[in-house]
Amino acid sequence: MANITRSPWLLHYDGSSCNGCDIEVLACLTPVYDAERLGVMNTGDPMQADILLVTGGINSQNQDTVKQLYDQMPRPKVVVAVGVCACTGGVFKDCYNILGGADTTIPVDVYVPGCAARPQAIMDGIIKAVGIFQQRSNEYKAQVKEKKKAAKKGAQN
Repeated sequence: MANITRSPWLLHYDGSSCNGCDIEVLACLTPVYDAERLGVMNTGDPMQADILLVTGGINSQNQDTVKQLYDQMPRPKVVVAVGVCACTGGVFKDCYNILGGADTTIPVDVYVPGCAARPQAIMDGIIKAVGIFQQRSNEYKAQVKEKKKAAKKGAQN
């Protein structure tokens, strides 16, 4: 995590769930677990978020919202599915309105299983997400640098 020049911001979205995982995500933000010590900041604005934490399954009513939140996030971005509902649809997967886990709508990078997911597991998922974000951020910076070099070279010719 030493290469990150700023703290990645975390956005939490609750899909269709029983709210058990949401309570555990909130527990991660309290002083007992203190997710911010991992270098992440909690936000409510997708345009400032780098990591999207999704809890609960995806249904027909929230599918467009999840897509919109994901699309509004700047690149690079990482998605963490927290809880078995966000991973697979969970106990609700056979319900008429559940489409499945978050990966039925957006690409998921980290899966945190559990019903409800334990704070320790969520913290581990956040650590993995920060690592993925760091890697993608470095790759993105390299791509931007190459584009600038190519543009500069093109302008000189």
